[in-house]
Amino acid sequence: MRHLLLAMGFGLAPWAATAAELLMFDAYGCMHCELWKDDIGVYYHKTREGKSAPLRIVSLDEKRPEDLDWIEGVRFSPTFVLIHNDREIGRIVGYPGEDLFWMNMETVFRRLGSRQSP
Repeated sequence: MRHLLLAMGFGLAPWAATAAELLMFDAYGCMHCELWKDDIGVYYHKTREGKSAPLRIVSLDEKRPEDLDWIEGVRFSPTFVLIHNDREIGRIVGYPGEDLFWMNMETVFRRLGSRQSP
């Protein structure tokens, strides 16, 4: 239940709805990527986080899009990287299940909120 409250934005600091994006680096055959898509991916776009930082899936099996060449150190799938104005705010490596994912997301999104201009 806690992850659903967090996902809906309860108990989180406010953040901007512009220029942020959540990148999910996935790979062909990644079981944990598929679990995340089944557990969270089906509703992520409806959450406060999803509205503030839309999801963009990037395959590790393909050439990385040029606009993301600056992101370094992504070796495992899934890796979630929150970016804002072409800067990395934070990342989550792996998918430890819904509850831990949302706890990690709360931490990452708080960093986003602290980087906002007044």
